Amino acid sequence: MPLILRHSGKILTLAALLALLWGCGDRGGMRGILTSSDVLMIKHHIRQHYICLEEFCRRLYLKNPKYEPDRNRQSKKLELVFQYREGIGSPYDELRSNEILTAAFAQDTGYKDRIALLALGLRKSIDEGYAQHTPYTNTMVTSLQIPLERLKRLYSNLSQVGWRLKTYHDRQGKLYFITNEQAPEGYINMGYEVLMTKVLTRIEDDIYMRGGNPPNVIFKMSTIFLSLFM
Repeated sequence: MPLILRHSGKILTLAALLALLWGCGDRGGMRGILTSSDVLMIKHHIRQHYICLEEFCRRLYLKNPKYEPDRNRQSKKLELVFQYREGIGSPYDELRSNEILTAAFAQDTGYKDRIALLALGLRKSIDEGYAQHTPYTNTMVTSLQIPLERLKRLYSNLSQVGWRLKTYHDRQGKLYFITNEQAPEGYINMGYEVLMTKVLTRIEDDIYMRGGNPPNVIFKMSTIFLSLFM
């Protein structure tokens, strides 16, 4: 067999093998091999953000059942928002994250279930902060595609959520959300701070990976929820 034909056969075989591996990308094939480590880390962080924030809202329901007394409906709402990436209905589904979060803490909010509203605002915050890249798509080639300023604003907004949970109250002086009051056993549940701290720490790491200020920098927290679109 002529030498050129033998080489052509090897090239075709290699091409076919690469095509097969590429087609298995979503199952850990060639596409996974070609994905840079920073993208894999970003996607891991986004998945963990969703998990932590869903648990964050689940714990809010446990201490604030007045917003949705039915446990099954609580779980269904959070599942739709965080796992199926659906909404809670108009007009909130069409709003941006900063507008939804503002409504969740407004005295005259138009939505009865503040926790579901907060959940939607938190999930949309992650979606928008990471430039709508998700761990379920392969559109991101490098973390540089995520605007650094969005991550900084995302950090500010989530910090603002943690602060408002402890301070915002209705006209009767009652907090909208019961969080860390002392339990009958005498201890204070700090689970909310732990979950939010985990999310904020990952965002700090992503800011650092994008070339921003180091993670231990003191961020200036705005008094309003900032738009994540520039």
